[in-house]
Formats: sequence, structure tokens, C-alpha cells
Amino acid sequence: MAGTDSFGVENGMGIRAVEWMNLYSKERKMDFKAQLEGYRISSKNFGDFEIMSWNGNWSDARKIIIKASTKLSMRVIESGYHQKDNLLTSFFGFGKEFAKVYKKGNFIGTIVLGMRSGKWYIKSEKLG
Repeated sequence: MAGTDSFGVENGMGIRAVEWMNLYSKERKMDFKAQLEGYRISSKNFGDFEIMSWNGNWSDARKIIIKASTKLSMRVIESGYHQKDNLLTSFFGFGKEFAKVYKKGNFIGTIVLGMRSGKWYIKSEKLG
């Protein structure tokens, strides 16, 4: 799902995080632009996250979201990892979307995401 609503930032940090990431990418001439999607997801182990969408380069996006986690001392979700399934299950959306969770730039766990009515939800989670 790279290039869509596949990242999340710690609840309450959304506006600050998106502004910081967009300014950081602009100053460094990176291909990245983010915006909040207006909904949240909750996890038992990692807390609540505001979902954001982004456009641009996957490599730049990954670097920026992890950098934001460090600079703003917050938890983030970096999604976009897919299970290697057959083409048919992926086409119909039955494949799994995996995400890494970082806190202050350090990997702390993983979550498996699903989509319902065009919005992400957490299927399962595991501490790192």
C-alpha cells in the first residue's frame, strides 16, 4: 500500500508530525508529502495512532517516518510490507499487510493490518 494511507503517528502528535515531515522532506528535496486521514486505530500493546496518507518515494517515506519517530519522541507505524501469497488472494485483498512499530526511532514490534470500509484496523500485534 505504499503511497496511500499506510503510516500512523502517535495519537495527539498528528498535526505536529505531518508538518515536521513535510518541512523536513522539502528542505532536503525529498519526494514525500503527507497528510492526516482523519481517523485512528488502537492497539493493546502500542497505543493509539492517527492514520496518515502520503505520496512520493517509498525509500524517502520510510526514512522520514523513522526520523520523525526519533526527533519528535513518538511511536509510529511504518506499513507497506506484504506477505508473499498467490496473485489471486492479493488481487482480492485477502493478503496480509504487515507494519513495523517504532518508538523514538527504535523497533518495538509488529502489527498485521486489515481493511474494512476503506479504513485500516489491527488484526494482530506482537511486541518486538
